Amino acid sequence: MKQLTHKLKDGTLDVLEVPTPLLSDGQVLVRNHFSVISAGTEGSTVSTGRKGYIGKAKERPQQAKQVIDSVRTKGVVQTYRAVMKKLDAYSPLGYSSAGEVIEVAPDVTEFAPGDMVACAGAGYANHAEIVAVPVNLCVKLPEGARLNLAAYNTVGSISMQGVRQAELNLGETCIVIGLGLIGQLACLLLRASGVTVIGVDIDPGILEVAKGHCLDAGFLASDAGLASAVMEATDGIGADAAIIAAASKSDGPVNLAGELLKKRGKVVILGRVPTGFDFESYYKKELDLRMSCSYGPGRYDPSYEEGGCDYPAGYVRWTENRNMRAFQELIHSSRIDIEYLSTHTFDLDEAPQAYDLILKGDEPHLGVVLKYDVEREIGRRKIITGSASTGGKIGVAFVGAGSYAMGSLLPNIKASDVSLKTVMTSHGTSSRSVADRYGFEACTSNEDDIWNDDGINTVFITTRHNSHAGYVLSALKAGKNVFVEKPLSLTLEELEEIAGAYRELAEGGGAPSLMVGFNRRFSPLTTALKDRLGEGPMSMIYRVNAGAMEPDHWMQMPDVGGGRIIGEACHFIDYLTFMNGSLPVEVSAAVMEEPDHLEDTVNVSLRFANGSVGTVSYFANGSSKLPKEYVEIHRGGQSGVLSDYTETTLYGRGKPRKKRLSSQNKGQPEMMKAYLDSLRQGTPAPIPFEDIYAVMLATFKAVESFRSRRTLSL
Repeated sequence: MKQLTHKLKDGTLDVLEVPTPLLSDGQVLVRNHFSVISAGTEGSTVSTGRKGYIGKAKERPQQAKQVIDSVRTKGVVQTYRAVMKKLDAYSPLGYSSAGEVIEVAPDVTEFAPGDMVACAGAGYANHAEIVAVPVNLCVKLPEGARLNLAAYNTVGSISMQGVRQAELNLGETCIVIGLGLIGQLACLLLRASGVTVIGVDIDPGILEVAKGHCLDAGFLASDAGLASAVMEATDGIGADAAIIAAASKSDGPVNLAGELLKKRGKVVILGRVPTGFDFESYYKKELDLRMSCSYGPGRYDPSYEEGGCDYPAGYVRWTENRNMRAFQELIHSSRIDIEYLSTHTFDLDEAPQAYDLILKGDEPHLGVVLKYDVEREIGRRKIITGSASTGGKIGVAFVGAGSYAMGSLLPNIKASDVSLKTVMTSHGTSSRSVADRYGFEACTSNEDDIWNDDGINTVFITTRHNSHAGYVLSALKAGKNVFVEKPLSLTLEELEEIAGAYRELAEGGGAPSLMVGFNRRFSPLTTALKDRLGEGPMSMIYRVNAGAMEPDHWMQMPDVGGGRIIGEACHFIDYLTFMNGSLPVEVSAAVMEEPDHLEDTVNVSLRFANGSVGTVSYFANGSSKLPKEYVEIHRGGQSGVLSDYTETTLYGRGKPRKKRLSSQNKGQPEMMKAYLDSLRQGTPAPIPFEDIYAVMLATFKAVESFRSRRTLSL
């Protein structure tokens, strides 16, 4: 399929052939007929991309600070890789579209193929021939709906939420400052609800258009008699509310609103403007300053937008989905007429010219619409990138290729005997980005293209945690070697299923290589510690200053990430297992109780088969200034300390010995070399399967232990 892509590195816009998106639970697959460009939001993104690095940093100071902080903690190399990954990636654009449902996920009952729908959401309702959209970001359209108008779904809902925040009654007056696309949609909605609308803008041309369609009165912001005109129009009272739909770096719009409102009036920030204001006017009038959050309640809530959990109408009358439905009904019933807003229509292939029109500003515009060729044949097919295969012994595919894969795995996988065959991710743009950047022969959204390809003998799985087990089982069934990023599985039942499948293959003499990405045991500093301390009974402490993670992060979701103990603490249990040279046999864990019940501040005590004892202290409530990881190991009168994979100190007889690296190394390069070497030589994976099984079992039992408050034998 075709999709418009953008590169933040240089602002390049291209319409590329990319794989169709994967259809996940709770989603519908939609073939777009039309999509609408948000001149403000998307124009700003493209404009930033076309600036130099200094200009980008000025536009996005928060991200610039994150880069500086990353250099301090992770070093220049890892930071450079992470930054370039973002800058070089093909990013999707667009968040408002309309089209026809062509497929629904098995758990979706609200929609069926053939339904006409309007879609919303950045990263979902993209400028692409086919989009995958969660059900709460999709609304069914009535029969006969005009899709070119329905495509205004998102911008209309944003305007509607701003109007709702103003809480105006029939006959009251509202000032709308900024008469671009969002502003004029707000004006149309206000008039439809019986509110008198006075519009203000800095552009005479835009003002005249608005006067002809959606205003009761309109003025230039520079008009000397603006304040007196508003007082005259409101019988000397002043406006009841102001909606600021402008985009400005000045506090002028906010102060103008304060000047034009009556006492106890409401100011709603709908556009992107500074919220600093003249204290006197706001104080003396006791004005109410409000923010309008995008499409409405549910926005930025993953459980609503991605998980499909609705809010009860009795408690939250207007969610973002209900706002969309209301907006579509207003269009279909002709209570608002938005046709005049579409000043330009481009075919998808002409999309770069559409953005040039917006950014150059040479031609007046409001709504810029992209039109799609719905007769063009599109299939779920593999996209051949044109990269030449090396014909190497190791044919590699990647299922998932996010930040970790691109930052730590792919840069360490290049070798003359490795052929990068196929990459599959959930989004077509990311699949194509990774394929082009690293030289994969193809990208796809059909996993059968991987399992059925005889040229692929090794599969790397770096998807979200809830899909690990399924992909591992598919790889084993297809006879592929498999490397999976931790955890191996999300549940004990999945672990046992994988163990059964692997052991059955092993007994038959045909088990592929199975490896989990427990990289820390491969760090050069780990090697130095282990060489000095040896194996045998030891006491160990692994303290992890993990830091706080938002409750709605996907890793905290039990059915997606499994929580941080299963999702990450397995790393540290593996480390202690490796260091003492025997498997865990008993676990006792205690969790700190806190309001959100995140279960991510935990002490895990382990006893091992050779008598060793160890504690993993995984804490989410520490200071970000403290380094993340600290290890102490004691054995036979010797002690070793590892500090955040940058330094070790060995204590024994004589003077302590220090070893320091120039930058942090958690063992990813060494892990990848060891794994690829095992494939070349036909030897077992670097981590024995029984180690992997025991570590995952101990992790699951740790969670069971702190929930049941019992010590558990393994």
